[in-house]
Amino acid sequence: MRFICDRNSLSEAISNVSRAVPQKSTIQALEGIKVKVSPNTVELTGYNLEMGIRTTITANTADSSEFVVNARLFSEFIRKMPGDEVTVEKDDNNIISISSAAAECSFSGIAADEYPDLPVLDNQRGFTVNATTLRSMINMTSYAASTNESKPILTGELFDIEGGKFNLVAIDGFRLAIRCELTESSEDYHFVVPKKALQEVSTLIRDDDKNCNICVNERHIIFEINNVFVISRLLEGAFHNYKLSIPASYKTEVIVSKKDFITSLERCSLIIDDKNKSPIRCEVDNGVIKISCRTSIGRVNDAISGDISGEPVTIGFNNKLILEALRAAEGDKIRIRFNGAMKVIEILPLEGESYIFLIMPIQLRS
Repeated sequence: MRFICDRNSLSEAISNVSRAVPQKSTIQALEGIKVKVSPNTVELTGYNLEMGIRTTITANTADSSEFVVNARLFSEFIRKMPGDEVTVEKDDNNIISISSAAAECSFSGIAADEYPDLPVLDNQRGFTVNATTLRSMINMTSYAASTNESKPILTGELFDIEGGKFNLVAIDGFRLAIRCELTESSEDYHFVVPKKALQEVSTLIRDDDKNCNICVNERHIIFEINNVFVISRLLEGAFHNYKLSIPASYKTEVIVSKKDFITSLERCSLIIDDKNKSPIRCEVDNGVIKISCRTSIGRVNDAISGDISGEPVTIGFNNKLILEALRAAEGDKIRIRFNGAMKVIEILPLEGESYIFLIMPIQLRS
């Protein structure tokens, strides 16, 4: 077997599928990349039994063959080869040879029959999302997905598509993130995708990618972005009824500079660590937001201006939870709503509700 292809195209394809290759696996073949050669085409696959990534590139070949190569060696050899084209050959003993210009190297491959098959989606349905919009939705919500495996369903994000509205939702019990967009999908969808798979999808989307095609059935989902396919299992179980968590009203609303609020909170965070924990105290009244914190390391007192309407409120919150939400928020200014000292804090854009972030407060000592 022999094929010739553009070195940069092959290197990029290897980099993309390697995102699904585990560093260690009980199945040795999964630590490699499956290469399937067909006339004029080379298909590459990475798979970790939960998520797979597959892509194809064009190549000069009339052969047909399948084999598995060590992901690290294949990536490094191709990346460091001279010249614009590379030649890849495999002999009957599964020895892989790579040559370009005057450079040549070889290493052992693995038989393709040791590589597990990727899931095949039967009875699938599908819809299309603008690729960069999907990337924005993932990046603005993934921070709120749980890392606690005791509730696996919350380690993913809910795709809630109904009545022409697409909500992407993440929750971990202390915070909730919702990113909203309109959709042209005529069907309703409700399924949960693991956070890891969504982060890989986000990474694979480039600024010039137009659409992401999504196919889904009861157990698996496929994202297709610019000839790269990400296949993932879906998470099973009942997702939290997030709509019940969204406050129906509020008593206090603040419009504030996101940058000023983040900078103030970052100053407080300098005196908070794992050994010195303390909630941040926030007092909202008379056009001023007073922010303070005290630990054994030191103390911080700060104040920033804001457009405040409604009742005065004093509330406490975790510095990391509020900072992650603020950093995910879009816009120079944001709206923050309060409903008393022990009700959820709500963060929204200056106009509309393209995102809604909720954070549980912390009870302050008197």
